[in-house]
Order: sequence, then structure tokens, then C-alpha cells
Amino acid sequence: MTTTEPPVTGADSPAWAGRIFDGTWRAGRAGTLDVTAPATGAVIATVGAATPDDVADSVAAAVVAQRAWARLTYDQRAAVFRRAATLLEADPDRITRWLVPESGSAFGKARSEVGLVASELHEAAALTSDPHGELLRSSRQRMSLARRVPLGVVGVITPFNFPAILSTRSVAPALALGNAVVLKPDPRTPVSGGLALAELFAEAGLPPGLLHVLPGGADVGEALVQHPDVPCVSFTGSTGAGRAISAAAAPLLKRLHLELGGNNALLVLPDADPEAAASAGAWGSFLHQGQICMTTGRHLVHSSIAARYAAALAEKAEAIRVGDPTDPDNALGPVIDERQRDKIHDIVLRSIARGARPVAGASYEGLFYRPTVLVDVPLDAPALTEEIFGPVAPVVAYDTLDEAVEIINSSEYGLSVGILTADPFGALEIAERIESGAVHINDQTVDDEAVAPFGGTKASGVGGHFGGKANHDTFTRVQWITAQAEIRRSPF
Repeated sequence: MTTTEPPVTGADSPAWAGRIFDGTWRAGRAGTLDVTAPATGAVIATVGAATPDDVADSVAAAVVAQRAWARLTYDQRAAVFRRAATLLEADPDRITRWLVPESGSAFGKARSEVGLVASELHEAAALTSDPHGELLRSSRQRMSLARRVPLGVVGVITPFNFPAILSTRSVAPALALGNAVVLKPDPRTPVSGGLALAELFAEAGLPPGLLHVLPGGADVGEALVQHPDVPCVSFTGSTGAGRAISAAAAPLLKRLHLELGGNNALLVLPDADPEAAASAGAWGSFLHQGQICMTTGRHLVHSSIAARYAAALAEKAEAIRVGDPTDPDNALGPVIDERQRDKIHDIVLRSIARGARPVAGASYEGLFYRPTVLVDVPLDAPALTEEIFGPVAPVVAYDTLDEAVEIINSSEYGLSVGILTADPFGALEIAERIESGAVHINDQTVDDEAVAPFGGTKASGVGGHFGGKANHDTFTRVQWITAQAEIRRSPF
């Protein structure tokens, strides 16, 4: 894998350079958008920039293309996803080479993310042949059935942190189930979050007009949310942005799937091995600089082992290499921009002012924030009450299980929880008491699979889940059909 930044121009420039995608590569009405590497500040690509007029054109084309796509046989649709998976697995560098500099991904994270993209493509191919209806009983002499039908055009808005997979997990199943898609990737990661995927699908034979990728600002996302011919919007991002989208879409009675923030807890029971638990906790809090909705944001450790756990976690934090992710020896890269770095540091400083004590990190150089461990953290400290979206691990000691469960459920978020214990079957009973979309026993909080239903509760999400059979609920609607042999006569 190359350790150099991708070229910006020249004979080897990609088809999308300076372009948006609407089935063909063309200029956007807003001109171009420079993409910079957060590690260096260098411009690594120039892409097209869209406007609300581009959204209108793409939706109109998608409406037409979707009708023909939905009429294809399942195996014709499946073939596109199989080819896309084959192409990606033969050349994963076509996406990793952009993920690393564009999103600040370390090589290991980038390779893992591309593997998840390939899994989503395989799952999408299988999704096309799933049963899509059921025969219903009726008190009359007739056939009665419920079937799943495509929604039409699905709008997808995705973030910067895992741009390739968070786009693919909506785009691929939505297309597989017969929809067209208009995708707005985060303007900080438009290549790995959209244009590189469009290039892959085009090469795999996806018919023109079914996938549109429109990099741009908030006005593009707003136009997509408010367009009357986009009946469904799938958004992944912050809870604040999700609330704004919900308010904007409410008058149109749109179907919304909002996968939002998290303040996820890792519950370490007194029978857990502190060293093994700290290994899980370090991964959960520090992977990709903590910029994951599922990041472990609260470490609740029984008071009998809290000191040993915190010491082991701090030791791991200090040993992690942080730097330019184009160097394969660096385990963590930069946070995405100065605004995010300053937010992280502000939360850390305010928590220290409340009485928290840093035993690792709490410092940065440029956009490189050191993995941070805080102990003696008061329950009302910002590091425990707010989503940090950075590499910060606040450790809280608890005395009773009831106390720990109350702390976990006190958060407005409910996305993912980990439970570490020597008694996994006892943890199953604890899981029933926890308000969370996912509970992982003897693992940390960051996990996802293409076959599993993923989604949160409370302020972490609303709408359908992503993954496996749940995609049917998310990207199709139910149609009831009856049929009888003769016209049924009525009293009139």
C-alpha cells in the first residue's frame, strides 16, 4: 500500500476530479471544492461542488431510472453488487488510498473499513433474492398478500468519520431493494465518502441515473431533505443535525432514518481481568481518534479494580503512536479539523476544572490529540455527560450494579454498551436492564456487521435499522394486495 498522498492532477487523475456524479461525470453548478488532508493541510483532491439545482436535476433523473431498475429481475440487480465486491476486493487501494489522508484514518482502520464495504456489497447482492412478501389469511374467498415495494428515491447524507462504510450501508441496500439514491457525502470526505464509490459502481455496471453523488454544503443537504420526490432520507451524523433534519422533514411527512450520536458505556464488573478489560477499553475509546458514534465514552469500573484498570488503560494510552496516518507505524491520525480538536480539549479542560484528574494525554499538537485517560471524574463532568467524539476515556468507579445501571441509563443517548465479566450468562440479565440499541458482552462498544440490525434508541437514533433483514423495513414499504376470481357484488 502506498504511503504517499494521492495525486491531484495529471494524466492519472481519476474520472471524478473536479466533477460530481449523476450517472456521468460532470461539473457542478457551484464550481469545485478542494479536499485537504487534516494531517498536513495539503490539498489532495479537487471535486465538483453541487447546488440545490443539481439536487433537483438528480432527483428528476433518479425518479425515471428507478422505475426501470425496479423492474429488473433480482439476479440482474445482484450481479452489479457481486461485480462491485469483486472489483473492490481485487483492488482495495482504490478506496484506502483516499481514506487514509482524507479522513485521517490509520492504515489498519482504513483496511478494516474497506473490508466492511465489501461485506455490505455481498450482503446487498444476497438481499435482492430475499423473500419480499407473505401470503395472508382472509375471511373471504380471495388471495391476500403483503409485499415489499421500493420507496423510490432515497436521499442519503453521511459524515466524515467512516465515510466509505457509512455511505455504503445505506446506498447498497437501498439500491439492492429497487430504489435509486442521491448521496450527499460530507464535504470534508467527498472522495472516500461518495465519488470513489460512484466510480466503483459505474465500473460494476450500475445503470446510469440510479446513483448520484453531490458534494456540497448544507444547502445541498437541505434541498435533498425538502425535495417532494425524495420520500425517504437516511442520515448519519450528530444528534443536533438529526433534530434539525427531523424538523425540516416533518411538514412533508417523510420517512426518516436517523443514526445519531452516542455516549456509550463500558461496564467492567468486579470479576473481570483488569488488564484484558483495559485492552478492550483502549480500543473502544481510542480507535480512529475516538471519532466514532459507538466510541466508548464512559468507563464504569467496579471500585475494587478501578485503580488497576485506570493504570493499565493509561499505560496503553501512553504507548500509542500518534501522527500522520500515511506513516503505517502510526496507530492514530489527526482529528478532522480545528473545530473538533478545540471541542475535545474544551470538554477535557472543563472536566478537569470540575475535579477530574488526567493520568494520560490531555494535550495535543496541531490536530493530533493524545489518547487521554481521566480519573476521579464527577458524574456531572462534561466528559461524562457530553459526546466527546475524541480519544478521551473517563473512568468512574462504582460500588453496586444498580448504581452502574442507573449511570448508564441516565444518558440521553442509547446506542451501544459493553459489559466485561467472567460471567457472560449473568451479563445477559444485566443487558435486559440497559437502554441501548446494542449490548456487547465481553467486548467493547464499537462493532457492526452487514448482517446485523444496527441502530440506537433515545437521542441516538430513530427510524429503521441498518443491516441484514432490517434493511427491508428501512428501504421498502408494505403494499397489501387482494385478488379474487370474480367481481365482488356490493349491496348498492
